[in-house]
Amino acid sequence: MIILFLSSILFIITGCVPSQPTEEFELLPSERLTNKLEANRRKIKTFEGSGTIFVNSPSMDNSATFRIVLLKPDSIYLTIMGPFGIELAQALVTKDKFTFYDALQNTAYVGSVNSNALQSIFRINLSFEDLLDAFIGSVNLTNNLYRAPDNYYVEDERYVLTYLDSARTNKTIYKVDVRQLGITNYQLYGFDETLMLEGNYSDFELLENVAVPYKIAIENKTDDQKISIDYKKITVNKKNIYIDFKLPDDATIIKW
Repeated sequence: MIILFLSSILFIITGCVPSQPTEEFELLPSERLTNKLEANRRKIKTFEGSGTIFVNSPSMDNSATFRIVLLKPDSIYLTIMGPFGIELAQALVTKDKFTFYDALQNTAYVGSVNSNALQSIFRINLSFEDLLDAFIGSVNLTNNLYRAPDNYYVEDERYVLTYLDSARTNKTIYKVDVRQLGITNYQLYGFDETLMLEGNYSDFELLENVAVPYKIAIENKTDDQKISIDYKKITVNKKNIYIDFKLPDDATIIKW
């Protein structure tokens, strides 16, 4: 029922980083670069954004306006709006539980978080932690902090870092703007060089000295799913931010 409702209301990316004189930046060694990127990702503790979200998949092709609040490390709150700002749905997801509220039907669906529930709500097959990063436009580099990339160079004013896993069956490539230190492209390749997942990020603004993209596109090529986000407004690390989500007393509650 959640999937059917979302498919009627829910969810690519263009742009580039403005050109600046090459003498304005210093090329960084790979270790220092990954440390700075991961430190910047961790600076964002809370995030609030609003804009338009698009979804393309075999089962649907739609868009909606939305507002999202992220409280790291454990809460995602999403509101979907229709014409004239009418609230259509709300979803509160933590690491363990979710509540999805269909405002038109005054019905709430509640249950434990698993991959099926997350995919039904957000329309893309990502883990909870990856969803947190995806909405902010960041990529978790924790596993690469203490190892050198298998390949590292600068191309078209972007750092390019390539990492192979221990079995050398998966390959990850990151492309990073040399000035703002924002990841502009992320690719995950599997066996036989098959591209499985790709993220594109653009229209950066420095918030809390962190390059935050206003345009995000995440594509799960394995499942033929793509979500694109076009933020109109973003606030990070806002003091006293909290999630004010309470179901109406007369709402029907269904365990899912």
